[in-house]
Parts: sequence; C-alpha cells; structure tokens
Amino acid sequence: MQEAKLSVVATPIGNLEDVTLRALRILKEADVIFCEDMRVTGRLLDRYEITTRMTPLNARTERVKLGSIIGALSEGKKVALVTDAGTPGISDPGSLVIGHVREKLPDVLIEAIPGPSALAAALSIAGVSTHEFVFLGFLPHKKGRQTLFKEIAETERAVVFYESPHRILKTLASLVGVLPDERMVVIARELTKIFEEVVRGSAKEVQEYFETQKDKQRGEFVIIVAHQ
Repeated sequence: MQEAKLSVVATPIGNLEDVTLRALRILKEADVIFCEDMRVTGRLLDRYEITTRMTPLNARTERVKLGSIIGALSEGKKVALVTDAGTPGISDPGSLVIGHVREKLPDVLIEAIPGPSALAAALSIAGVSTHEFVFLGFLPHKKGRQTLFKEIAETERAVVFYESPHRILKTLASLVGVLPDERMVVIARELTKIFEEVVRGSAKEVQEYFETQKDKQRGEFVIIVAHQ
C-alpha cells in the first residue's frame, strides 16, 4: 500500500499560469483533492488536463469533513488540500484540518507545496519598507473593528490586511479617521489579473481615488499601512 500523504497546495490568486510545476505534479498524483469550490479548482484542473477526483471543503464544512480526510489518509491515500486562491490556512480554510491530522495521525507526512500568495505579491510591489510587518488577514466585520483601527494607527510596524469590495470604502473612511496625513497607505488590487493596480498616498488621497472611480471598487484588495 502506498504511503499516506497530505499535501497543502498553493494555487494561483488570479493568473492560472502562476501555478508551480510541483503543484501540478502533486495534483495529478493525488487520489483526491479537497477544495474550497469545485468550480474554481475545476478551472485550474481543466486548464492543465488533470482528472483527479475533487470533493468540497470550505469554511462551513471544514469541521464536518475532518472524518473524510482522516479516513482517506488512514487508507494510505495521497490527499491534496487547496483553496480557491493562495495558500490553505492563510485567511482561508485549512488550519483546522491540518491540526486535526497532526493530532490524530502524527505519522502521516504533511508537506507544504508553496506558491502564489496575495500577501507576498502585494509587499513585493508596494514600494514601502516592510522589513517588519503585522499581518491581520481579514478584519472582523463588527466586534473590535474600531479598536483594531486605533491599534493600526499606533503600531510602529507596517500593517497588512485583506479587504473585500463591499467594505473597502468603509475601511478607508476608518483609516482616514485615525491616520495622520504623512502615513503612507498602499492598496494592491486584483493582483495578477488583467486590472491589477497599486494605489499609494495618504489615507485621504486613497479614499478620494476610490470614491471617484466606482469601477475600481471591485475585486480583491490588499491594504498596506506603512510604518510610522
């Protein structure tokens, strides 16, 4: 019987050409791919003619799918874990699964198949010093949100977080309320996609840019608040 293995595979955040050769090989060799959305992962697999069986695992079903993953690994299967974009477990489902496997099947190999990351991509083209930074993932929708903005303003390190199109204007308004004009804000939008862009300036300048260009309020956002 083959040796069981759980491969945590990073997938493209937009451009499907960004997938690594190793990731493609692992996805081909896997017995099953647990994925956040079968339609999204299906597009990647179709592009590279990969026919491995998929089964869904998202934030709502991660806990109930633990038994399925443990069962597959217990049978000696090669299991791949992917999310819609980027790396599982980083602001995406995955950490619960990985922790459970480490606890229940400590002898099973868990390997990282690194690749695209919106965090690393944004930092690489922001043009600000990020030798030290704090990553917050997605901010809470309500509880503790305003307190967090105050903490962002007070920290001496760069702060990086993700934001969705429905809250981008509210987030910018909150940053305007706590940041001094000299504090640089950088927004990377639609990374690796056709409409990729980087907007830099004070919180107020960036807010005005997105308020006056409603078509730019769509997509996925990485926000970087430069250090003091």
